[in-house]
Amino acid sequence: MDTKERTTLPANEVESIDLLELWHVIWQRIWIVLIGILVGGGLAFAITKTMITPQYEATSTIYIFSKTTSITSLADLQIGSQLTEDFQIIATTRSVVESVITDLGLNDTYGSLVQRITVSNPSSSHMLRVTARDTDPERAANISNTLSDKLRDQIADIMNTDRPSTVERAVKPASQSSPSVRNNTIIGALAGALFVIAIIVIRFMTDDTIKSREDIEKYLGLDTLAEFPFIREQGKGKGKKKKSSRKKKKSHSSSGSSSSHGRFEAR
Repeated sequence: MDTKERTTLPANEVESIDLLELWHVIWQRIWIVLIGILVGGGLAFAITKTMITPQYEATSTIYIFSKTTSITSLADLQIGSQLTEDFQIIATTRSVVESVITDLGLNDTYGSLVQRITVSNPSSSHMLRVTARDTDPERAANISNTLSDKLRDQIADIMNTDRPSTVERAVKPASQSSPSVRNNTIIGALAGALFVIAIIVIRFMTDDTIKSREDIEKYLGLDTLAEFPFIREQGKGKGKKKKSSRKKKKSHSSSGSSSSHGRFEAR
């Protein structure tokens, strides 16, 4: 039977993956996986620290009712909830945002600044949280506080009433909000490990060489009678020794023949 025909699996036979063998292959190369973890985590840490600009967030909170407003009925509470949603929209209108840019002397356009502003309403409350994001922590606090003041003025003008009350002023943030060096480093380490494992698995799945008697029984359907170890380095060394000995014998024989020939001529 031809060897090529014996190594070909039947068309209807599906090759199964031995997960235990796969895990053993990965475990044998665990040091490569550890290197992938170190390289991936190190690259993510370096990129996060040196190439990504840190962002800071500051938040101020206002209460949509003024100090003189009295809540006397359920209808007032419902109206307050509806107004809260309206005031969220007013906070990011062009007139309010551009007045903040003018007062603080920012080098921003309306579009660039409004993307760094978030106005949220905590559930079941009549409060608005005004959050500003910036690369400078002090400037982030100033933007949040100024925007809150401008929003209070706008609400008082629209509602023709007193300005809403301030619950909390924004303070200079002590730490950056993004990017997270810790999270990015962990993600980079995991990505490095998965990349290395993927390469190991692909090489394992695409390697069709026969390495053991189990492979012979699996792919060729033959039983092995004996195993002979093959040591390539020693084989090369013996070959060199044999060649060198052959050269010595050849040189001796040639020298011997020349000397005898010389004696023959002397006679």
